[in-house]
Amino acid sequence: MMRFVLRRLVQLVPTLIGVSVIVFLMMRMVPGDPARQALGPEATGDEVAILHHQWGLDQPLPVQYVYWLGRALHGDFGRSTVSRVTVTQEIWARFPNTLALTFASMAVSVVVGLTLGIVAAVKPNTLIDRASMVVALLGVCTPSFWLGLMLIVLFSVDLGWLPSFGSGGMAHLALPALTLGTAASAIIARVTRSSMLEVLGEDYVRTARAKGITDRSVIINHALKNALIPIITILGLQFGGLLSGAIVVETVFAFPGVGLLLINAINNRDFPIVQGAMLLFTLEFVLANLLVDVVYGRVDPRIVYS
Repeated sequence: MMRFVLRRLVQLVPTLIGVSVIVFLMMRMVPGDPARQALGPEATGDEVAILHHQWGLDQPLPVQYVYWLGRALHGDFGRSTVSRVTVTQEIWARFPNTLALTFASMAVSVVVGLTLGIVAAVKPNTLIDRASMVVALLGVCTPSFWLGLMLIVLFSVDLGWLPSFGSGGMAHLALPALTLGTAASAIIARVTRSSMLEVLGEDYVRTARAKGITDRSVIINHALKNALIPIITILGLQFGGLLSGAIVVETVFAFPGVGLLLINAINNRDFPIVQGAMLLFTLEFVLANLLVDVVYGRVDPRIVYS
């Protein structure tokens, strides 16, 4: 197990380097000058040239990248071109908010998704099954930004129950978490239904029922336990997706997380912040998938890591 984890961590290095190269080049292709953006439209050409030299923007792209990579390997991702605060400080100041939103959204998606999927699988081809899958389909098809705006109109503007922006407690997390968790819950529901239907048709499930075991025990202890592998897979993918998907939702709700920081950095041509945030999202996604692979062995002892 430890050898497998170490090998996967080593494979993470070229992934991060590849992502850093892509993000580095894409940001340099975006129209706009970060120095001009930082100094304002009234800055003179000499002032812009001086700032270019200070930030190394007057060097060839390969030289800029190697210089940035060398500092990044030592934990120095540069400073924001807007606030002049280090990238690490900017990101870690907002990361707890994004992480809280992700876990809250994951809780919503797991509870709703597993419930819909199990109910639909236990009562296949019934009105309950069809209704559950229609709800799941709507969840997949509904854009997050539109759903967020509708929830703001309903619960914030019309009813006045929940705040529509900012952070500060569970009340501020409710609407963003519901928005972000809806699509994930729909996908989890569909995968859970498919996996449960396959397991419920197995001989050991029929044998358990023939022994007089209650339906609840059969579903939870026999069927769901053996249907967990594909469900865990999709949970890991959705967790990584929720971390990166928070960008849209944080923008809609003005939620002060890494996603909103990234959007503002893109608008301001803040190259260091964009590069640091994208590396963080990549690292989170890869580590989430690694955690899923480790959990496989705990859920199913037949899985052996070579």
